[in-house]
Amino acid sequence: MSVTLPSSVDAWREVRARRSFQGQLPLSAFKRLGEVVASPDGDVTYELDFGRDDLGVAYVAVRATASPTLVCQRSLEPFQLPVEVDTRLGLIVEEREEASLPPGYEPLLLEQDGKLDPLAAIEDELLLALPLVPVNPDYELPEDVTRSGEEEVPSAPEASDNPFAALRELMKK
Repeated sequence: MSVTLPSSVDAWREVRARRSFQGQLPLSAFKRLGEVVASPDGDVTYELDFGRDDLGVAYVAVRATASPTLVCQRSLEPFQLPVEVDTRLGLIVEEREEASLPPGYEPLLLEQDGKLDPLAAIEDELLLALPLVPVNPDYELPEDVTRSGEEEVPSAPEASDNPFAALRELMKK
């Protein structure tokens, strides 16, 4: 197992060698992730395992954990959201190969030369794990929003509110 993460690997060679990478990187090392979080502080713990399954399908297993700081869209205040990723990516070279992947595999389209940026693979999976609209699970709405007072409940319209009530009275006469 290796602690350092290279900027590029030959995925097919890593699969043959059943290579693993694990370690910890600062959140600031992930450029695209840094654009969607409120603060680049914190670390990402990762593990990448290359191999073949019983069916002979080449894969890379991506496991990562982080606690990025996001902005709650209810309170507009920052909060930390623990994120955990555990995905198995089936390595393919052509899009038509996606249909042959077993259930539970996500496709990872490689170039013909098999080059893979491991940092980008981890970042992609973390981005997919983030909520589209971050909301702090510990945030409670203010009491004036959740309170249901009698004056706020619309009452059923009375007969005098009905514009045709006067016509109905005229027709009775």
